[in-house]
Amino acid sequence: MDDRLLNENINGDEFTDELSLRPERLNQYIGQDKIKHNLDVFIQAAKLREESLDHVLLYGPPGLGKTTLANIIANELEVNIKTTSGPTIERPGDLAAILSSLSPGDVLFIDEIHRLSRVVEEVLYPAMEDFVLDIVVGKGEEARSIRIDLPPFTLVGATTRAGSLSAPLRDRFGVHLRLDYYNQKELQEVIKRTADVFEVQIDQNSINELAMRSRGTPRIANRLLRRVRDFAQVKNNGIIDYETSKSSLDLLQVDQYGLDHIDHKILRAIVERYNGGPVGLDTIAVSIGEERVTLEDVYEPYLIQKGFLERTTRGRKATALVYDHFNLPYPNEKRQ
Repeated sequence: MDDRLLNENINGDEFTDELSLRPERLNQYIGQDKIKHNLDVFIQAAKLREESLDHVLLYGPPGLGKTTLANIIANELEVNIKTTSGPTIERPGDLAAILSSLSPGDVLFIDEIHRLSRVVEEVLYPAMEDFVLDIVVGKGEEARSIRIDLPPFTLVGATTRAGSLSAPLRDRFGVHLRLDYYNQKELQEVIKRTADVFEVQIDQNSINELAMRSRGTPRIANRLLRRVRDFAQVKNNGIIDYETSKSSLDLLQVDQYGLDHIDHKILRAIVERYNGGPVGLDTIAVSIGEERVTLEDVYEPYLIQKGFLERTTRGRKATALVYDHFNLPYPNEKRQ
């Protein structure tokens, strides 16, 4: 199966759908209740003081709504938002051009902020702390530093790898918010809302089934719903009932735990090729033909959270749950 349901790239009509599904205000955002409450307080306080909101770091697994929250912050502050990503800011001049274009109070959203180069970070520090831009003009003996004043702004950084941020950059964020996986009830609300937006007829049993297989992630829940909608449109007059949803999800190779064929390849490789581990992540990646960063950022966190995988100093180990899940015999020590 080539279509990867966890692939972060969204193109064409699906990108348009994704935008249409995003809530615009905090009271429309489903889940992450503690984060919503705290953000609401911070935003209201900033507006009462007529100050820009302190810089915000959003981190956690992919697909939980970091980009959506960044846009909601700008909407709640009633300011504009400029969006970029760490890899696209290659030189200090790129960042300087973006910062110079901001208006007072604006939000600058940098996705994948952990991928900023160190030389770009150095330019960002005084901008975040003192709202100034220090630029070196010229080379050699003719080099001189120019300081440019910036309007107050709010930087919202998003990352799936908070530990990869340098300590100086991380410490300059006044608000740190970790997004956690969604529970079944929250995912059911997400799916129901998405179905209403798509004007799709779906029963409660199908909503429950989709939520169970969405691995705690709204983006995956919406993507699965789109795919099941395709099957329903072709095979069941557009109606998503339990039989249609279950058979569609089985065809998509997504099991009752939300594990897809890549998860299965990871776990089976550890068990069948390396006797359950421990085995290094690079070795697993080569064995199944995937990139290490994809395994580490997209697949591994959920497998660990659900108890299928253990991360040790010597590598990754499959738990007894893996053997039970695949009905595989396992050595006696795996039961302990």
